Amino acid sequence: MTYALPPLNALRAFEAAARHLSFKLAAHELHVTPAAVGQQVKALEARLGVQLFERLHKQLILTAAGQAYLPGVSEGFRHIADATSQLKPAGTVLLQLGVYGSFDLRRLDLAVFRSAHAEIGLRVLQPAGLHELVEGKVDLLIARGLGRHPGYRCDRVTEGSGLGDWLIAPEGTADCPEIVSFRGWLRAASVEKPLAGRPRLVGTVGS
Repeated sequence: MTYALPPLNALRAFEAAARHLSFKLAAHELHVTPAAVGQQVKALEARLGVQLFERLHKQLILTAAGQAYLPGVSEGFRHIADATSQLKPAGTVLLQLGVYGSFDLRRLDLAVFRSAHAEIGLRVLQPAGLHELVEGKVDLLIARGLGRHPGYRCDRVTEGSGLGDWLIAPEGTADCPEIVSFRGWLRAASVEKPLAGRPRLVGTVGS
């Protein structure tokens, strides 16, 4: 059976905006800009041929169609989330890695890490940011920024100064074996396979 589904990103944008009744709050949740959320919702409305929101001055209101659509979309996401939570990566220890939205995961070649560390079950959450790290939804984070966060160990992943990619972990768990293993693997992988665009740890910023 083939499912006639709109693009997943557009559905996520609609569902988040409908829950918050705000493109700004939805953007914060999804780690994108409010304009990006608005564009996704507009594209979804164009695809469906139905207006989902009334856009008033500083106010977002669901139309009757939007109100009817939201419960089914939210329930669908809940089913997917529940099914995903039942899946347990192989390994005796679970390591949850958060990654910011625009990072290309192909740069990491995570299959190599999983093969080398069968004892660690690696799961990736993308998009993710400091909010997910603070809430404990991820154990380790690859973030875009300046890499200075009190209470966190920050290892620079990209060359240069200023904004860059950083590997961030809470100081209290930064030396846990699974995090040390991932940090060490990332450092070793950049030496063994110095391909263009491959991440490498190039410096550390303390709290």
